[in-house]
Amino acid sequence: MSNPVIRPRRLRTTPALRRLASEIRVHPAELVLPMFVREGDATMPIQSMPGVVQHSIDSARRAVVAAAEAGIGGVMLFGVPEVRDATGTGATDPNGILNLATRALVDEIGDALVVQTDLCLDEFTDHGHCGVLASDGRVDNDATLLRYRDMALAQANAGSALLGLSGMMDGQVAAVRETLDGAGYEDTAVLAYSAKYASAYYGPFREAVASTLTGNRRTYQLDPANRREGVREAQIDIDEVADIVMVKPAGSYLDVLAEVAGMSPVPVWAYQVSGEYSMIEAAAAQGWIDRRRAVEESVLSIRRAGADAVLTYWAVELATWLKEERA
Repeated sequence: MSNPVIRPRRLRTTPALRRLASEIRVHPAELVLPMFVREGDATMPIQSMPGVVQHSIDSARRAVVAAAEAGIGGVMLFGVPEVRDATGTGATDPNGILNLATRALVDEIGDALVVQTDLCLDEFTDHGHCGVLASDGRVDNDATLLRYRDMALAQANAGSALLGLSGMMDGQVAAVRETLDGAGYEDTAVLAYSAKYASAYYGPFREAVASTLTGNRRTYQLDPANRREGVREAQIDIDEVADIVMVKPAGSYLDVLAEVAGMSPVPVWAYQVSGEYSMIEAAAAQGWIDRRRAVEESVLSIRRAGADAVLTYWAVELATWLKEERA
C-alpha cells in the first residue's frame, strides 16, 4: 500500500476551516492609534498621510471616544506646538500642548483605553533633533537625559499611563525610571523604542509634526544594516527595567522584531510608521492594490513576526472591520 498523499490543502477548503486553522489573529485591543494634537482650534489635514490630521484638543476628544468605542488598546499622543526653542521648553511646560492634550483626553476617556505620550524633544526643538545640542552641534546625550527626566514628570503629572521613550539616547530608560519612582509614579509604565532605525519611512511623519529638522539622526538612531545591534538595544532596555520594548519601523524590520520577540521577557510592540501607511494609501488610491486586504495583511504580518501590539494609523478602521467580521 502506498503512503497516503499529504494534502495540507484540506485545511483551506472552506472559510470555516481556514478560520479554525488560523495561527495568528489580530484583536482590536492589540492596536494603538498614534494621534497628533496641535495648538489652536482647527484641525489640519496631513497631505502626505491621507485620512490623518493634526487634531485640536476638541477634535482629539471626539477621536479618543471613537477609538474607545472601536475597542482599541490605546492612543499615543504627539504634540505640535506653535513655538519651539533650542531645549524644547514646551515639552515640560504644564500648559504645553502635549501635556494639555493628555489631561484633556484622560479626563474624557478615563480607563476605557490607555492614554500614552511620546517622550522626545524633536517636536519641541527649533532644530528638530531629539535632544539638546552641544556647542559643536552634536546631540548631547547626558544633557538630553536631564530634559527627559523633566518630561517624564510633566507627562506623568498630566496623567499619561505610559511614556514612549523614542529619543534613542543611551541610558534613557534607567534615567526616566529612576525619576518616576523617586517622584512616586511607580505605576507609570515605560515603553522603550529600543530598536528604532534611521529610516526613510519617517518622511510623512515630519510633515505631521511640522518638523524643523536639518541634517539627520544617524548618530543616535540605528543603522538599517544592523540586526544584532537592534537586539542588543532591546536587551539593554530590558536590563534598565523597561516595561515594553519596541521595534520601529515594523514592516522592513520583521527579522529584528522576530528576534527581539524570541528573547524578550517583556511585551514587544512594533510601530507601523507613516511611510508604511502612506505607501499603501497611495497604491490603493491608484487602484493598484486592494486597500483593505493590504491593510489587514500588513498588520497581520507584524503580529505574525512576534509583536504583541501594533501602533498603526489604521487602528480604529481596522478594529471596526474586525468587529464587523466577528458580528
